[in-house]
Amino acid sequence: MAIQVDNLEKGQVGAMIEWLASIGATENGGVTRLLYSPSWLEAQQALKNIMDQAKLHTYFDSVGNLFGRLPGTDLNGKTILTGSHVDTVIDGGKYDGAYGILASFIAVMRLFQAYGYPKKTIEVVSLSEEEGSRFPLTFWGSRNICGTYTLDWVTEVNDTAGIPFLEAMKEVGFDPEKYSSPFRDDVERFVEIHIEQGMVLEKNQKQVGIVTHIVGQRRYTIRIKGESNHAGTTPMSYRKDALTTASYFISYLTEKAKAANPQLVATVGRLQVKPNVPNVVAGEVEFSLDIRHHQEEVIDLYCNEILTEFKRYTESLSMEIAISQWMDVKPVKMDAEMCEWAREIAERKNYRYQDMISGAGHDSQVFGMKCPTSLLFVPSQKGISHSPKEFTSLEDLETGIDLLTEVLYKLAY
Repeated sequence: MAIQVDNLEKGQVGAMIEWLASIGATENGGVTRLLYSPSWLEAQQALKNIMDQAKLHTYFDSVGNLFGRLPGTDLNGKTILTGSHVDTVIDGGKYDGAYGILASFIAVMRLFQAYGYPKKTIEVVSLSEEEGSRFPLTFWGSRNICGTYTLDWVTEVNDTAGIPFLEAMKEVGFDPEKYSSPFRDDVERFVEIHIEQGMVLEKNQKQVGIVTHIVGQRRYTIRIKGESNHAGTTPMSYRKDALTTASYFISYLTEKAKAANPQLVATVGRLQVKPNVPNVVAGEVEFSLDIRHHQEEVIDLYCNEILTEFKRYTESLSMEIAISQWMDVKPVKMDAEMCEWAREIAERKNYRYQDMISGAGHDSQVFGMKCPTSLLFVPSQKGISHSPKEFTSLEDLETGIDLLTEVLYKLAY
């Protein structure tokens, strides 16, 4: 599909999303573009080509983040960075990440066509990785730019097929031997627009969400060790049933989450039982626990309460418990001034908007710890995301681009 970049009129974003989704397309209408895969490389090269056609100054950094630069007239000024991530989950949707890149590109081109060069340099970024779908790490692109990741983080990392991270990097042309830190100290502000991936905007009949906070996340693996025994001959009072204990914990943590705070969420999504046969008391159970809220103190209080109860209860039954925390992502507040600017623009344009807290992670939370950052949402139909059924209407996509264009004008012109 040929993409015309010289006249990005209303509706062009729909064609561009379909075009980008054709790279890594799956049989049932989804998209798979995993970090450093052939489809990932093809997508980044395709995006570079349209940026080149638009006469942006394009370049890759040493981990594969792609930049399209529109230089500002103030040569000593800092950079306004806007974009999102090019990678997807396996059999994901067309809009997640991709919309943010294409919306940023369209917004910058419309600004250039209307007003010429900005005062401050604007760069559109197609971030190399956010999802963690191939390797067990997330935000590889943004965390390199922000200086919190280096190659030291991935020297021992492999994908599920056993391919080393550094080998995958080299295969697509980003040789670790030539790595130089992608850290940027010239980024003044970061702006990201993204599909909501939830149903709040649609339910409330809003066109735009202005994100004030991105939640923190903690993830644990909980392992309970009891005693396997015969289901028929072991009296209830003598049992050390790991599954019954896990069931109590799951009910307990769920009720405590409901009572603790309306916006706290706690999820058990994976459960493994051993020996997992019908006529044996379960001797061991392992389950995952995902906890999210936008205030660190709320997460702290909740975690302390439930984990203390877990330990007390297992001790009372002479059972063992092992609690392993493997994720601790801090909550991040978006820049209040940029939120207010977005509200003022939305009101002036008569867009229906609301403030929101993002329950999903985004690159904005990485940038938000380094520089003033804004995250904007457009609705997701039925709240579906990470799925081939992911969809946002053309009207909502265009509303988001229009708001983003106005925000970038305020920041850079």
